[in-house]
Amino acid sequence: MSQIAFLGAIEVGLVFALVAFGVFLSFRILDFPDLTVDGSFPLGGAVCATLITFGWNPWLATLAAITAGAMAGSVTAWLNVRLKILHLLASILTMMALYSINLRIMGKPNVALLGEPTVLSVFDTLGVKYYYAAPIGFAIVVTAVAGLLLFFLKSELGLAMRAAGANPHMAKAQGINTGFMIIVGMALSNGLVALAGALFAQSTGNADITMGVGVILVGLASVIGGEALLTPRTILLALLGCIIGSILYRLAVAAALNTDFLGLQAQDLNLITAALVAMAIVLPTAKRAVFKPTGRPQA
Repeated sequence: MSQIAFLGAIEVGLVFALVAFGVFLSFRILDFPDLTVDGSFPLGGAVCATLITFGWNPWLATLAAITAGAMAGSVTAWLNVRLKILHLLASILTMMALYSINLRIMGKPNVALLGEPTVLSVFDTLGVKYYYAAPIGFAIVVTAVAGLLLFFLKSELGLAMRAAGANPHMAKAQGINTGFMIIVGMALSNGLVALAGALFAQSTGNADITMGVGVILVGLASVIGGEALLTPRTILLALLGCIIGSILYRLAVAAALNTDFLGLQAQDLNLITAALVAMAIVLPTAKRAVFKPTGRPQA
């Protein structure tokens, strides 16, 4: 694997670490299977790219993308909490609606950002080479987001959200508004996914209507793979697992595509993704089987 391919894998892995954070919030904290991310990821890219081409500051465009993603997550939660639609079906409905909304926002299937300013443009003024700029910039963003998430999940509101996801009946008995917690958590989750989409669009130089296909699988692979490597006894370890799992996933994909004897090509990406997700799901079970403590023989 070349240095450029390696740095590119790190760059994309850091972007998808934000997706993994969002999936961790919905699946692990709220116990809410959410497919909205396949729509909120391109939503973030569509909003950000369109606003940048309209002359917006890229930082404000990125903030608008986060807001749009949070609104999409809130819609999914509202459908489930208020209209009592099954969470999985509610997320599918929102994801389907977002496909048309994204096309409306962009006005066409894709929007190019060639020659437009992005959040990475600051590194050009500092003389940092382009293939170092994105990994450095995204590493700063991921670290900041992880710190804010850690602080939030240990706050009173975060603890209430964790309680609502772990045992909603007990949380209600303690006076916690579980419906409100679900709406806030889903808004935060999809806001993070939209942030990832906005950064991805600025990194690749375009936003495309199909850029969200399979994002949920990548997020799940990152979360489950990270949990297999780092037993998430604390929130900090869980967040670190999301980052490490995402980066290792992208490195595995890059290595597979750059290994000549395997004969894999770019069109095999979904096949590689499915195989890696299956491995990530099986790995924790295999790990427990290998390291299962043996009992002492009875006297």
